Amino acid sequence: MKFKKYIIIFSSILLLTSTEIRASDECFEGTSRAIFKFNMALDNAIIEPIAKGYNKLPEQIKNGTSNFTSNIATLLSIPNLLAQGNMKGAGDATASFLINTTIGIIGLANPAEKLGLKAQKEDVGQTLGAYGVGPGCYFVLPVLGPTTARDSVGIIADTFVDPFAHVTWREKELFGASGNQLDYLSVKGATAVDFRADNEVNFDSLEKNSIDLYASYKSLYLQNRENKINNSSESENDWGNLDN
Repeated sequence: MKFKKYIIIFSSILLLTSTEIRASDECFEGTSRAIFKFNMALDNAIIEPIAKGYNKLPEQIKNGTSNFTSNIATLLSIPNLLAQGNMKGAGDATASFLINTTIGIIGLANPAEKLGLKAQKEDVGQTLGAYGVGPGCYFVLPVLGPTTARDSVGIIADTFVDPFAHVTWREKELFGASGNQLDYLSVKGATAVDFRADNEVNFDSLEKNSIDLYASYKSLYLQNRENKINNSSESENDWGNLDN
């Protein structure tokens, strides 16, 4: 029954991804702007101070955290690369994960990159885009931030496709086994803090120089997602260069 519920949700949201709806269109801009203000307040009160404290940690710890979360993210990329028909990318991602998990000590180091294996980051939203599904309208989610109708479907679907989510978040729901959702949330939280810390200067610059910060975030998000779907080199870092 739960799967039927999710299928209904997916189908309903996908109706919003018609090619007649452009990503520049807003589903409910007033609500999105209010949620954006809430997210910025949350960032200023909690996430930014944590990120600044994180940046004061030794480089070895920061690099280890970044490598570990990136290695976990590779697990989501593998099935998506396969779904996109990118066999070479899937092979490289699989090899990268195995090397970094073993030789790299559960992903704390990144020896795979030194061997020329750079795992491509892919998610369900990108896979849908690769198959021609339009972005649909743009809106902002509490805590999670900017998204589109297509990518919001992807956020939910990621938890069904991601092997790490199966072992933690959905193991009990899917297999009747006892998983640990805290592990999943902890890794996602660490990923968000690492990204926020890496882009501290860029975020500050964007906030100081933007006439309409909401519009700036929207533009950056949409450009970055389009670059990711097209596998543009400009999308190597999430959201690209925030100060551009």
